[in-house]
Amino acid sequence: MKQNKSFKLYSRLHVLRAEKRITQQELADAVGVTRGTIVSIEKGNYNPSLELAFKLSQYFSSNIESIFSYSEDSQ
Repeated sequence: MKQNKSFKLYSRLHVLRAEKRITQQELADAVGVTRGTIVSIEKGNYNPSLELAFKLSQYFSSNIESIFSYSEDSQ
């Protein structure tokens, strides 16, 4: 029997935004997405593309792993 594995992506965007004192809209404008995309990432409802993850890491001058982490679950 084959087990399906899934993973949950966690984001620190809310914390990083608070440290920089910027709004969701300001971050969205800076990386070229909608505010709704930032909201969805922060709530864990949307996994960003690799391109967007790199843009966010550049914006915050950090690596992707310091913004996003994940846990793997067996189903």
